[in-house]
Amino acid sequence: MATLLIRGGVPWSDGAVLDGDAVLVIDGRIAAIGSGDALAARDDAAGAGVIDAAGGLIHPSFADAHVHAAMAGIEALGLDVSGAHGSDACLALVGAYAMTHDGPWIVGGGWHMSDYEGGTPTAAALDAVTGDVPAFLVNADHHGAWVNTAALRIAGIDASTPDPADGRIERDAAGVPTGTLHEGAMALVERRLPPVSPDAARAGLAAAVATLHRAGVTAWQEAIVGEYGGHADATPAYRGLIADGVLTDRVSGALWVPRETALEGVPALVADLVARRDANAVAGLDTSTAKIMVDGVAENRTAAMHEPYVVDGCDCGGGRGIAYFGRDVLVAVATALAAEGFALHFHAIGDRAVTDALDAVEAIPAADRSRRRHHVAHVQVVDPADVPRFAALGVTVNAQALWARNEAQMTELTVPILGERRAAWQYPFGSFLRAGAALAMGSDWPVSTPDPWQAIHTAVTRREPGSGAPPLNPGEAIPLAAALRAYTAGSHRLLGVAGSGVLEVGARADLCVASRDPFAGAAQDIAVTRTVVTVLGGEVVHREG
Repeated sequence: MATLLIRGGVPWSDGAVLDGDAVLVIDGRIAAIGSGDALAARDDAAGAGVIDAAGGLIHPSFADAHVHAAMAGIEALGLDVSGAHGSDACLALVGAYAMTHDGPWIVGGGWHMSDYEGGTPTAAALDAVTGDVPAFLVNADHHGAWVNTAALRIAGIDASTPDPADGRIERDAAGVPTGTLHEGAMALVERRLPPVSPDAARAGLAAAVATLHRAGVTAWQEAIVGEYGGHADATPAYRGLIADGVLTDRVSGALWVPRETALEGVPALVADLVARRDANAVAGLDTSTAKIMVDGVAENRTAAMHEPYVVDGCDCGGGRGIAYFGRDVLVAVATALAAEGFALHFHAIGDRAVTDALDAVEAIPAADRSRRRHHVAHVQVVDPADVPRFAALGVTVNAQALWARNEAQMTELTVPILGERRAAWQYPFGSFLRAGAALAMGSDWPVSTPDPWQAIHTAVTRREPGSGAPPLNPGEAIPLAAALRAYTAGSHRLLGVAGSGVLEVGARADLCVASRDPFAGAAQDIAVTRTVVTVLGGEVVHREG
């Protein structure tokens, strides 16, 4: 393995700037940190490849604690409308795609709820550009879908179709479906979509890996592994790339716990997950985490809240959203999986969902609870009484920090239905740190950009880059060092990636060079930082230019 000398930069690790300006890598490990001239003069540095950091930050690589890489890669093969802003621009892209597409379905996504009244576009609008070809477009947050009349017809969805227990069909005043499907209702159409071929799945995942490397990410957790909402299980693609030696990153996956799990089905569920975990381990894929989606999302009123939303006319869990598991089932699932050595990865958006997740962890016997690092992702609305419970229970905050800012979806769709008091409880990262909670970060890509610097910018400023909007709950901002530490050391530790996430002698050489030193500039400039070099196990896997 090649020797590598990165010099002329600012070494940083685990919250602090280190002495020197260079890092020496030998045989995939960090051999020394110090003066570039001194390291270059060492006998064991002879013949080293040299990278000029040009004053940029040299830091541990990022670990993404919540990402859907397989889904992102596959979606990139289809119709992507995420760059379109406004309904007209979106429909123009769909129409252009439909003109040249000859497949049986139009499949894609990335549309923004804030571009449509109430966040719910209509089948009639989509019909105008797709005609009789069935169309299914998932929205940017992947908790809703826009379908046309042909898709509704093929799925047999009409006024007599009941809402599934874990979702809602958007309807007009007469009860006729209008074209937007929320949460579990998406599956009514998704199950009719053409399957993704194994070759396409592997190609998509390989492309996603390259994207993550460009972002400086060398470790991640695939946040859903298993069949979910019409999406195929990503396990074969991961195992295939590992077997071929293409995937050498520090990857883990969270096995999906179906939302329809009943109390009597818990033993069979656990047995199935244990068998899959053990088989994957033999193949080199760590799936010793279980994913439990406790609720939906706030903007479509499916996040589980303690008190009703500030709206009328919504039949969604009595006006308090949807809790996908009864508390008895949630506790039974959590305790049984923890007893088998699983880490628990909860999706929790609403304050009731956060409470339920913490209650489930608290119900786990202390000996089992301490075996693994359990974590709650998203934590959008958190009752202040629950903030100190994270540290007390040893539960890690898995933050998707990019969302903690005022933009159209927040100001037009979310804040009005939360009300002033609960809107002030959103994304309380500062409160978590002050209470001693462990903090990790993830992107939720393709819901959000996989670029950690964009999320770090928002965690520090509580603003969208370049936005003149006021910061969202500015008292919950955190320092740059804390945010970068969460996305490096914090996420590596959460995912159990031994020997990575820090720059220290003997550590595995998973590291990055940034385009600049963000600590030397203003906070509003953090977002212009780019990853220009990514090193995985001593090998350069991305180099800009």
